[in-house]
Amino acid sequence: MSTLTATAEKPRTASARPAYRVTGRRVLASEWAKLWTLRSTWITLGLGLLFLVVFGLIAASRYKSLIGSPRMDRDFAHSTAVSLSLFGTNFAQLALGVLGVLVMAGEYSTGMIRSTLAAVPRRLPVLWSKAAVYGLVALVVGTFGAFVAFLAGSGILSGTPAAMGLGHAGVVRSLLGAGLYLGLVGVIGTALGALLRSVAGGISVLVATLMLIPGLVSLLPSSWQNDISPYLPSNAGKAVFALTHDSTALSPLAGLLVFLGWTALALAGAAYRLVRSDA
Repeated sequence: MSTLTATAEKPRTASARPAYRVTGRRVLASEWAKLWTLRSTWITLGLGLLFLVVFGLIAASRYKSLIGSPRMDRDFAHSTAVSLSLFGTNFAQLALGVLGVLVMAGEYSTGMIRSTLAAVPRRLPVLWSKAAVYGLVALVVGTFGAFVAFLAGSGILSGTPAAMGLGHAGVVRSLLGAGLYLGLVGVIGTALGALLRSVAGGISVLVATLMLIPGLVSLLPSSWQNDISPYLPSNAGKAVFALTHDSTALSPLAGLLVFLGWTALALAGAAYRLVRSDA
């Protein structure tokens, strides 16, 4: 009887090892699931794809309608099927960049970030996973939209001086470069969301970086413009998918390296604040 009592009263030792382990693959899976459960993901990705394709078709249609007309601008007259088809990149980058900000800053605005960081205490895997997941999605959407816009635009431009096919030198590289550029814009948006922790602040900085600052730099003296302008994020990114380059623009490889540098800088700032500041 005493033996049975001692056995019954013997405390159970809890397992020292948790049943659930936080791994990089599981963090990626959770961020993938969270991304696609948001209604804003579907809406904003759809808008980005729509902007990329529709504005490219509008530019191609306008070019064809102005052929032989004195109203055609000299720079517009030297356009190619690639530059016309990718005209919508300027608008698509805003949609995809804004969604990147929402992916990260949205959790701060709702307070969900506390649950996320409680599940992943090391914090940085959250940032890397969000940036990787959304960057890949933006890359796929951007690349798909670039090829659709080019193929549809080529049909409109057939028989014009701007007509080109996928077999022309540099065309595929330009289309893939446009997709890569949009994917990196999405990563920068995610980094800005983590750095500023504000949807409005992240979007404001994104728009200023991609659109306002290049306009302000154009007001500087020409000698300063030539030294600064090629290294701005938007101009370096455009060099990645430009088919032709003038003497003031970077080469595709140089533009990619500069834009990767800006992306790494944004991620480094986001990582520093995520580790050093409370949620």
